[in-house]
Amino acid sequence: MPRSFWRSADAVAQLNHLERAGFALEFLRRNPAYRDDYARTQRRIARRRVDADEASADLARRWGLRFRLRP
Repeated sequence: MPRSFWRSADAVAQLNHLERAGFALEFLRRNPAYRDDYARTQRRIARRRVDADEASADLARRWGLRFRLRP
């Protein structure tokens, strides 16, 4: 959803139907500090300055994120 629609009545209605994990994700997507940190991490990974798994784990640790293990 584009940032310009975040405050629309439709967006609010969608947020009201999210479960905890979905709401947390939407909260982070709107957080400028998280968005900057995520973008910086992705740039570092793309430039191969850091190991992708390690950088992702560090990002998750900084923001208190937990991901399901991949099968």
